[in-house]
Amino acid sequence: MNKEYLGEFEELVLTMVGILQDDAYGNAIVNEIKDRVGRESNLSAVHVTLYRLEDKGYVKSYMGGATNARGGRRKRIFQVTNAGLAMLLARKEQQVELWKLIPRLNYDLMI
Repeated sequence: MNKEYLGEFEELVLTMVGILQDDAYGNAIVNEIKDRVGRESNLSAVHVTLYRLEDKGYVKSYMGGATNARGGRRKRIFQVTNAGLAMLLARKEQQVELWKLIPRLNYDLMI
């Protein structure tokens, strides 16, 4: 798989990790996706995506502290790396440039 390629769901999950900061763990990301974009996702898909992003170097993870609410289990917290932030910025720039190529008539109909 091309390390430079970022799939749509990967980009969404990476963005949510950036939004959540120190609260970026599996269930919180699932909930954030639902709250922010109204999209259902499942925990397994989010975890697979997080591990793929970690393999690509776009996120890193560490184990958080155990809590009573989780029965003493620890959460794996994810953070966006500098490479992940650079990828998000590059994707944003690509999208802006592509949007600029849409003829004005079509663009006016979309807003």
